[in-house]
Amino acid sequence: MNQRILQVDDDPMMLVYVGRILRTAGYEVVTATKGSEALERLESLHPDLVLLDVLMPDLDGYEVCRRIRRQPAFARLPILMLTGHNTLTERIKGFEAGADNYLSKPVNPEELQVLVKVLLQRQQMTLIAPKELARTIAVFSLRGGVGVSSVAVNLSAGLALLWNERVALVDLALANGQAALMLDVPPRNTWADLAHVPTEEIDAAMIDLVMQNHSSGVRVLAAPSRLELNELITGAKVSQVLNLLKATYCYLVLDLPHDFNEPSLAGLDSADQIILVVAPELASVRAASSALKVFASLNYPDERIKLCLNWTFERNGLARKEIESSLGQAFDIILPFAPDHFINAINTGVPPVISMAKGPLGALFEDVAFMFSREEQRSQRPENPSAAWQRLAQRARAARRNTLANAT
Repeated sequence: MNQRILQVDDDPMMLVYVGRILRTAGYEVVTATKGSEALERLESLHPDLVLLDVLMPDLDGYEVCRRIRRQPAFARLPILMLTGHNTLTERIKGFEAGADNYLSKPVNPEELQVLVKVLLQRQQMTLIAPKELARTIAVFSLRGGVGVSSVAVNLSAGLALLWNERVALVDLALANGQAALMLDVPPRNTWADLAHVPTEEIDAAMIDLVMQNHSSGVRVLAAPSRLELNELITGAKVSQVLNLLKATYCYLVLDLPHDFNEPSLAGLDSADQIILVVAPELASVRAASSALKVFASLNYPDERIKLCLNWTFERNGLARKEIESSLGQAFDIILPFAPDHFINAINTGVPPVISMAKGPLGALFEDVAFMFSREEQRSQRPENPSAAWQRLAQRARAARRNTLANAT
């Protein structure tokens, strides 16, 4: 069956001219003359691509694009925008709305056919079976200062050291992310290097050049140092990058911002597991409760959400059972009060999972890394066990001996 293209344009001559080019190339073309008509027909038509004019009488192309992207069923539908104003400002506006590419008038038939072919091919490439993709863990909190970055950094290093696998740490706290600093990785390349690159032109090789190496085996995609570039890093661009990383890494760990902006939602949507970090104080618990309600509204299954209690202060914190009762969910991870260790880790750029590998805090993060590992890795001994795996196995054996001793 021929691939279907929805052509949206209020100019009858353009509908005929462009439609003829696409039909000659073997595509089925259906048309809409208004943005509102296009939105109404999406559900019944299920096009493979939308060719969208910018200037239309009721809804302009930018607004139509934004509304398409808000619908989960069409969040990844290829959208090619058509405009007579080929300025950088217009392009940026289109990419921010969620367009995949731009085509200028007058339309060059060869260029149109190539762009449509490439966008449709890339759409097919994203349909990779989930078992082939990286396991993705997002670390999140609506309240700052509760240790989201510390958890993300230690988890990513723990996974890399445990399995000797390719692990990517992606800093999506674009306004002020410190993941690179916490690993003492100089942010020579960051998200800023991708800011001006059109979403559809970003490929795995380009991302590889931007990633920074850490001695643990983790590769870091650092937050930009220039705040004004944040607006260019859209949810669509984040999704493109994460999809490409999933195809080349075993694990992705996402250090998320403290809100539900587009990049954050793109990260959360891509995650197999979400670690929601909570401190034992009222504001943090209320923020966690709000986050859980949003997760429910986004239809995230309950088993995807794991709660982490981080004792960020020594005394007078809310009781664990009280917090669990309020949130309606038990904690899966408990981090002890250890401010000196965490502050030292930030100042030196060496996380506890590395600097305290043989101590209680390092062991705890190794256990957390194992908890979020792939089931097939958890269920069998590695061919070449790492030092981290051997320590974890030794603790497991000791725990079994204690259990047997207590049972007799």
